[in-house]
Amino acid sequence: MGYPDSFEGFMITSQENWSDFSRKEIKPKPFGDYDIDIRIQACGVCGSDVHTITGGWGEASLPLCVGHEIVGEAIKVGPKVQSVKKGDRVGVGAQIWACLECKVCKSGSENYCPHQVDTYNAPYPDGTISQGGYSSHIRAHEYFTFKIPDNIETELAAPMLCAGLTCYSPLVRAGAGPGKKIAILGIGGLGHFGLMWSNALGAETYAISHSPNKRDDALKLGAKEFISTQDKDWAKPWAFTFDFILNTADMTHEFNLSEYMSTLAVNGTFHNVGLPDQPLPSMMAQDFAPNGSKIGGSHIGCRPEALAMLKLASEKNIKSWVETIDVSEKGCKEAVERVKKNDVHYRFTLVNYDKAFPNRG
Repeated sequence: MGYPDSFEGFMITSQENWSDFSRKEIKPKPFGDYDIDIRIQACGVCGSDVHTITGGWGEASLPLCVGHEIVGEAIKVGPKVQSVKKGDRVGVGAQIWACLECKVCKSGSENYCPHQVDTYNAPYPDGTISQGGYSSHIRAHEYFTFKIPDNIETELAAPMLCAGLTCYSPLVRAGAGPGKKIAILGIGGLGHFGLMWSNALGAETYAISHSPNKRDDALKLGAKEFISTQDKDWAKPWAFTFDFILNTADMTHEFNLSEYMSTLAVNGTFHNVGLPDQPLPSMMAQDFAPNGSKIGGSHIGCRPEALAMLKLASEKNIKSWVETIDVSEKGCKEAVERVKKNDVHYRFTLVNYDKAFPNRG
C-alpha cells in the first residue's frame, strides 16, 4: 500500500523472542487537522524499549514497533498546525497525544494527562495502537512535535527527546541552579544527561555511582566530585548534603535506600526517573524522619520544558554521548541486546533510515 496509507517498521511479534525484529506494515491512525507526518531520519534506543519488549513492564500489544526518541523531516502538515511547516526538522519523544482539555493538561502538565497516548504500545481514542520510531514514518500531534535547533546534530538530538527530557524536567521543577547541591545517581544513558543539565543550570553537581571506572566520564560531564558507593561507609561523609538526588539507576530494588536518603539535606528529595522491572525496597516510615526527606518520581516532561531543554542544549553546546547503529533487523537486535547488557556509552541512535526505507515517500 505504502505512504500515506501505511508505514513500514521493524517490529517484534513475541516478547519471548524480544530481540527478533522483522519488517512489517504499520497502519497509522487517521490524519487529523493538528497532525504532522514525519519521515524519520534517526531514533534513539531507550531503556523503555527494552523494558517493553522483554515484558518487564507487562504485556505488550503485538506486533509492536518501539522507539520514542525520533528526529526527522515534516513531510505533511495538518491545516490547523501553526508551529511546524513542511520541511522542518522536528522531534518526537515518549508522548504523542493528550486530550489538552482536562485540568491536568491546562495546568501545563500534559505529560500526566489521564488520557495520554504514549508514542508506542498505547491505544488512541479510536482504538489504533500507537507504533514507534524503528519505522519509516510517524504521525504525531503538533503539541508533541518539537523543532530541533540547527546546531544540534540529528543523532545527538534524538536521545534528548526522552532520556534528556526525563532528567531535565525534574531538575527544573526542583529549582536546580546556583546555590543548590544536586546529586545524580547512576551514570548511564539517563545519568549522563542529568549531569550535563544540572551543571548547565548552574547547580553544584555531584555524581554517585557503583562503578568507579566512570569517575573520569562523570567529571567530564560536569560533576564537581565523584562518589563511589563501593567505598565502605560511603554515605557518612555526605550526610545532610544534597538538596535533590536524581536517581537514574535501573537497579534501585537492590539499594539500601535509607543509606542514600541519609545524604539528603533537611527536606531533601530522592527522585526516581530510573524505572526498574522490580518493586522498590521496603522502607519504614521512620526512615524519612531523621532529615524530613521525601521520595518521588516523574514521567518525561511537558512541551515548554522540552523546548527549553533544546534551547539550553543549543546555547550551551551540550552534546549527547552517542553510538550509532544502522536501522535494520540486525541493527535493532544488536541495539536492544546491548542496552539490556548496559553495553553502550551512553546512548544508541539508529541511523541511515534512507538506506533501510529507500522508497518511502
